[in-house]
Amino acid sequence: MSADDGLTLDRVHAAAKRLDGVVHRTPLLTSATLDDECGGNVLLKAEMFQRSGSFKFRGAYNRLSQLSEAERGQGVVAFSSGNHGAAVALAAHLLGVKAVIVVPADGPALKLAAIEGYGAELRTYDPQRESREVVAGEIAAERSMTVIRPFDDYEIMAGQGTAGLELAEQATETGGGGPVDLVLVPVGGGGLAAGVSTAIKGLLPHAAIIGVEPEIAGDTSLSFRAGHRVSIDEPATIADGLRARQPGELTFPINARLLDDVVTVPEDAIAAAMRFCFARLKIVVEPSGAVPLAALLHGVVRAAPRTAVVLSGGNVDPAGFARLTSQK
Repeated sequence: MSADDGLTLDRVHAAAKRLDGVVHRTPLLTSATLDDECGGNVLLKAEMFQRSGSFKFRGAYNRLSQLSEAERGQGVVAFSSGNHGAAVALAAHLLGVKAVIVVPADGPALKLAAIEGYGAELRTYDPQRESREVVAGEIAAERSMTVIRPFDDYEIMAGQGTAGLELAEQATETGGGGPVDLVLVPVGGGGLAAGVSTAIKGLLPHAAIIGVEPEIAGDTSLSFRAGHRVSIDEPATIADGLRARQPGELTFPINARLLDDVVTVPEDAIAAAMRFCFARLKIVVEPSGAVPLAALLHGVVRAAPRTAVVLSGGNVDPAGFARLTSQK
């Protein structure tokens, strides 16, 4: 299958075969309290229990596993101080591939340590003077490395879509309620949304899929309504994994076609969803992962009889988590 084939359900199924036995089949959680709060049966796809702590490992491993022998020998470079960087670092370690991760010099120490702990080489840059994409491109050119993009890559999207395959299958096994009617997914660059929507629409064509963003990082919502990609200023949202300034060139056409809507939630609703998960469900969800649940709890989206929510990750440092969840 070539890059020209785009993102298809077959491509997501092919990714699932590559990932079988490598990724965790993350659980689909339920809560009677959450059902009462939302007025419907809510299923939570808990990607914080994925390897490296987020859904990003699915796409990273799927992409790296398809490198040629020559590409594996030269190594890969990625730019991210967060979940993508950690996922690429872990996938590279498992596949015996050298990885360089371009990270901001002032990046979170805990996250940088995690990336380095997987065996990757860190290359810091000054966000005030340098572009991480340019730095990564220069390293790739100098060392003949392959750039692993965070979302604008069909194999990355296909890997993320395996969460949707699992969700569709698990929903029929959980609670005896049959397939889901509505799926909520966070949107940053759009790779997860594109992958999950491709899987869900292919398997459960009746289900609606809604993307959710922070209000102050609503580039996809604006683009969805404008009918073309819209750029915004650098958003200072607590959901650091969703700070995209513009939807992806490859992801946006897919999401514009498959998502039924894209909505936004305020910052306090994101923190409240994190608190709910910790206090009632006893799970730690990072701000980006809590965004779609916030849409339900805050009343931005009305729950369907059976609603699935993708909690995309749980990588948040203890101090930051305590600060965000203690505020009301």
